[in-house]
Amino acid sequence: MKRPLVSLILSLAMSGVVHAEGDAKRAANTVVLDETGVKNLRIETVEVEETDFEATIFSLGRIEAIPSKVAAVSSRIPGRIVELKVSPGETVKLGDEVAKVESRQPGDPPPVISLVAPLAGLVTHVDARLGDPIDPEKAMLEITDLSEVYAVARVPEHQAGRMTPGTVAHIKVAALPNEKFDGELLRFGTSADKESGTIDAIFRLPNNGGQLRSDMRAEFSIVMSKRSNVVSVPRAALQGEGGNRFVYVKDFDLANAFVKTPVTVGEINDRFVEVTNGLLPADEVVTRGAYSLSFAGASSVSLKEALDAAHGHEHAADGGELTPEKKAEMAAKQGGGDGHGHEESGGASSMWMYATGVLFVLLLLSIFTKKSRVDDENDTQAPTPTKKEAH
Repeated sequence: MKRPLVSLILSLAMSGVVHAEGDAKRAANTVVLDETGVKNLRIETVEVEETDFEATIFSLGRIEAIPSKVAAVSSRIPGRIVELKVSPGETVKLGDEVAKVESRQPGDPPPVISLVAPLAGLVTHVDARLGDPIDPEKAMLEITDLSEVYAVARVPEHQAGRMTPGTVAHIKVAALPNEKFDGELLRFGTSADKESGTIDAIFRLPNNGGQLRSDMRAEFSIVMSKRSNVVSVPRAALQGEGGNRFVYVKDFDLANAFVKTPVTVGEINDRFVEVTNGLLPADEVVTRGAYSLSFAGASSVSLKEALDAAHGHEHAADGGELTPEKKAEMAAKQGGGDGHGHEESGGASSMWMYATGVLFVLLLLSIFTKKSRVDDENDTQAPTPTKKEAH
């Protein structure tokens, strides 16, 4: 009957250690901010959900004008420019007057002809000045229709074989960092580059806002495959490196509290990270401000204060429930007269207390076992009394 009792005591002591470790771990991994802290860090969250996940390859390239959408303006007769109405960067419509040319034919005054835009677009080049002589063989200016452009990616040859017309690419342009464009593969270039081992992949790209210009540098994330029902988060949410990857998850119970949560990641593309373990759909992860949270541990709001306010009763410094045993321990430390407020060490003090308890129980168990063995040996070795001794 004594051994089951000792086992029970030992089990309870070990349970206390595990509970203390859990409280300490929660306190260490939870960042609690006040309203001002949330605003200053500009915290934003998104809900984790299962989505279509794209496997992509990365490539560099440039923006080019479509050759069939570039036009030159020239005069049909020799003469002199007497009026120039456009400058590079201006937008014109089809049929707009762009210049006037005075003919070399005699007259008083000499005949003057008007030059108009052959298409709508952007004036991309002007090679004339007011008063310059002009001949039919020389173009005065160039107009480019940029409502649609080519995005040309330099793709490794072995990857190009996996791409077919219609393949989609997500395109970022260095000059427009806040804009994202999607293009469809139209065709490949006529030859490969021997030195780099790449070939041009030409994507047709709508340019409705007219922001894209020829020769802008571009980054391509070319979609090679797609999987459904994949748990993923934006790349901005993922922190850490190597085998130590984590995200901050919004606490479902406490306001302005965020829990550092280890995750296992799978594939990563230009926008999202596949999470294979550590998160569940409906978790809210921090995107904007996630990096800053790593340095916000010394917040003005402690986990204890947040839990006290949320639950309406007092908690321990490590965020655990304030049991009678913990209260007694805190009272004993406060009565010690050292005046250093050791209760703030919460998790470490509790863990040390439970560890000491376990060692004490193990010591008692050892003494009890040793005493039992000695008693058993004495009973075995005791001599049987003789008849005389019995009388």
